[in-house]
Amino acid sequence: MSTQPKRYITPEEYLEIERKAEFKSQYFRGEMFAMAGASREHILISHNISLQIGLQIRNRQCELYSSEMRVLVRETGLYTYPDIVVTYTEPKFIDKNTSDTLLNPILVLEILSQSTREYDEIGKFEHYRSIQSLQEYVLVDQYRPLIKQYSRTPDNQWNNIETTSMDAAVSFRSIDCTLLMKDVYHKITFAS
Repeated sequence: MSTQPKRYITPEEYLEIERKAEFKSQYFRGEMFAMAGASREHILISHNISLQIGLQIRNRQCELYSSEMRVLVRETGLYTYPDIVVTYTEPKFIDKNTSDTLLNPILVLEILSQSTREYDEIGKFEHYRSIQSLQEYVLVDQYRPLIKQYSRTPDNQWNNIETTSMDAAVSFRSIDCTLLMKDVYHKITFAS
């Protein structure tokens, strides 16, 4: 029994397909990967974080984008959709005529799900850390109060801080914002 060889597509073909698609897909090394839907908790946490950051940066040069903004990691060729992404300087896009693929995030937040946890914690972080503008990568657990924050140091290393207390606050140095854990997890009930 013979198998058909897999057809790889170019980044240009991916963008042409993706811009017309009803559902989002990531792209890496010639292949498209469909993205799964989000749970209620995932959506609420994303909204809670976006609201809190948005209020703090609204009169600054920063821009906040939801999971609809595609990010290109030029160094590795990954096209992906972070849950939340923030720029600090003027946003730069892959195409001057289409502002749908961001190149210069300063802060990226991913909300962990069972199906993406390992990829977000290891695989995606390997990609994201190669973006020169990126200063912070944040993982937010939707099943328990846990925020993992990776921050780039001046010597291009990454520090990791984990916050688990609902009474704690998490500060994002890159955009000068602070979130209270109780606000991040507003309306979320954790299993005992």
